Amino acid sequence: MQKSFPRFTVAPMMDWTDRHCRFFHRILTRHAVLYTEMVTSAAIKHGARDRLLGFDAAEHPVIVQLGGSNPSELAEAAKIAQDYGYAEINLNVGCPSDRVQEGRFGACLMQEPQLVADCITAMKAAVKLPVSVKCRIGVDNQDPELALNTLADLVIAAGCDSITVHARKAWLKGLSPKENREVPPLDYGLVYALKARLCDYKIAINGGIVTMYDIRHHLTHVDGVMIGREAYHNPEMLLAVDPELYGTAAPVADAFAALEAYHPYIEARLAEGIPLHSMTRHLLGLFQGRPGARAFRRHLATEGVKKGATLHVLRDAVALVDRSVEQAA
Repeated sequence: MQKSFPRFTVAPMMDWTDRHCRFFHRILTRHAVLYTEMVTSAAIKHGARDRLLGFDAAEHPVIVQLGGSNPSELAEAAKIAQDYGYAEINLNVGCPSDRVQEGRFGACLMQEPQLVADCITAMKAAVKLPVSVKCRIGVDNQDPELALNTLADLVIAAGCDSITVHARKAWLKGLSPKENREVPPLDYGLVYALKARLCDYKIAINGGIVTMYDIRHHLTHVDGVMIGREAYHNPEMLLAVDPELYGTAAPVADAFAALEAYHPYIEARLAEGIPLHSMTRHLLGLFQGRPGARAFRRHLATEGVKKGATLHVLRDAVALVDRSVEQAA
């Protein structure tokens, strides 16, 4: 369990923040708190739990994000996740995909704040871990100030330990999940106002945040910042987290050193029968701005997916990158 509220987290991202991605991100930062992909409570109850929830101890601190809307089922899933050793349980009230809506969870739960509160109550009764919510500022034609404040007040009363707000509405019809991350306008001021009203409560902000300058600015208004796509598409930005936000040295000198540190993990997973691409697909954003970065990506994308690909593929890809040129700012 984390000892204090995380100033910086890497967002839960479906198909991206799996255990291999998280292990690599942990090489880049000791202090950032990592999230799993969203895992549904039904899948945990009925599915292959080790595959869904298993993780390496080196990933700590790591939070599991649950999707669902059945309080008793979420409570059961939270208890199982606690037993796996996660630091916190987070409830997804922000994903707008059609599949999630069909399951009556994610962003559509912004329309049922009392049900969200009931889910929090049930999970808090089942586990000793912190339980949190990640939400939007509203959906569709909701008044965002009313929607966000209503949800916040109800879940706080139910015992929710913190709230992370993606500072956009979600449109449940007419926009794809990708468009819902980009098209609805950001309203950081609404999140700042929520924190100002709930001054003693932990609030984090998410959405459209890219630079360390942005992060430091937001931290003058809220308690924490969550980064999603930028951390995935440009993982080297995570090397700045520890020195800039926590006052400690980065764990490794650069992306080249990070990959060397990743090699033993890759070799161990290959020995277990996991294909190389499952791990190297998370590395394609490395070396932005360096000569050879495109060749690096192309080699991994073409050779890494082949049956029987070994660590030599990654070594050969790295050899295509010019180490003598500083990465572009």
